Amino acid sequence: MTPDSRQSLVSLSGVAKTYGSGTLALEGVSTEIARGSFVSLVGPSGCGKSTLLRIIAGLIEPSAGKISWPLNGGARPADIGFVFQDATLMPWARVFENVYLPLKLKGVSRKDAEARVGEALQRVGLSDFAAAYPRELSGGMKMRVSIARALVTEPPVLLMDEPFAALDEFTREKLDDDLLELWRGQNWTVIFVTHSVYESVYLSERVLVMGARPGRVLQDIHIDAPFPRGRAFRESTGYVARCAEVSAALREGAEA
Repeated sequence: MTPDSRQSLVSLSGVAKTYGSGTLALEGVSTEIARGSFVSLVGPSGCGKSTLLRIIAGLIEPSAGKISWPLNGGARPADIGFVFQDATLMPWARVFENVYLPLKLKGVSRKDAEARVGEALQRVGLSDFAAAYPRELSGGMKMRVSIARALVTEPPVLLMDEPFAALDEFTREKLDDDLLELWRGQNWTVIFVTHSVYESVYLSERVLVMGARPGRVLQDIHIDAPFPRGRAFRESTGYVARCAEVSAALREGAEA
């Protein structure tokens, strides 16, 4: 099934956000995101990428426009996974307890949650670290715990706000590959915010290029390279060409 033939999971129409200070962060954002797709948002700092992600998650409300979820009767799904730029782990709690937290808040007993937490940790390659504390983990491992915590409720959509930005390039590339493997295996819908043109092209089926504040979608660029991707794709002429296309769209938006 091609990306264009899949059903729309979330539909945004004329979405805008004005904060109490009077700052217009977003204006007229309209797009469709298909179920099972991987879409990245790129744009200059302050263009509203994170604001848009939080609106989709239901953490803040839009000032205008409409968001609907056609496959869920129009309503937002109860479980949406959200991974922030910082791992935001509880430092006093072991890895198991950090991943268990969303289920605990839903009233699931620790005993009933053990299998699900164990599966989430296995997915991110941390089965042997359930008893570790965050201080004992590397930055990349902490981010894996954060991803496992987002996955433990088995959400239909995973929202990621620059999750790998603070990591070194080697670790970032490894986690990009791990994320793509998880996405392809679980058939999630992923919406990924990044400042990196190279990361957006490597990961995505579509890259939505946003303009400077007030944020709006300037271009919707399809990345037609097949999956799985790897070193060969990173070094291909097609990858370089798509990165150049996204970079050009960002420059055009800045000049406009």
